[in-house]
This record gives sequence, structure tokens and C-alpha cells, in this order.
Amino acid sequence: MSKLAEYFSTDWTAMTANDWVGTVLTVVVFCLMVVVYVYALRPKNREHLESKKYMPLDDERTDNGDKNGG
Repeated sequence: MSKLAEYFSTDWTAMTANDWVGTVLTVVVFCLMVVVYVYALRPKNREHLESKKYMPLDDERTDNGDKNGG
């Protein structure tokens, strides 16, 4: 077990600025993904999200008119 603990040990004082940025960014992205999953999988949000599911495929714009030249 000591080999496993030794493998996962971290020398915090030897970390460079790039290491810290990567670590912080990884933790922030992980937390944001958890928030998005909780929001998307909550049953009370189902109806709202179901109404928006075809938005990326909708080619027609509702604000077509004179201001857009057509």
C-alpha cells in the first residue's frame, strides 16, 4: 500500500504556475459539470428543457424582416 500512496503523493511546493492553473481549472470545470448535471437531470426542469430540445436544429429565425434585408 505504501507504493500506491507514494505514487499518488504530490510535492505541492514544486508545482509551477502552469500546474496550479491546470489544477484550479480542473476543479472548477468539475464543479460546473456537477451543477449542469444536477440542473439537467432534475425532474422539475424536464418540461422547460424539453421545450428547448430542438433549438439547435431550428433554421428559421423569428426576427426576419426589413432590418435584416429580407
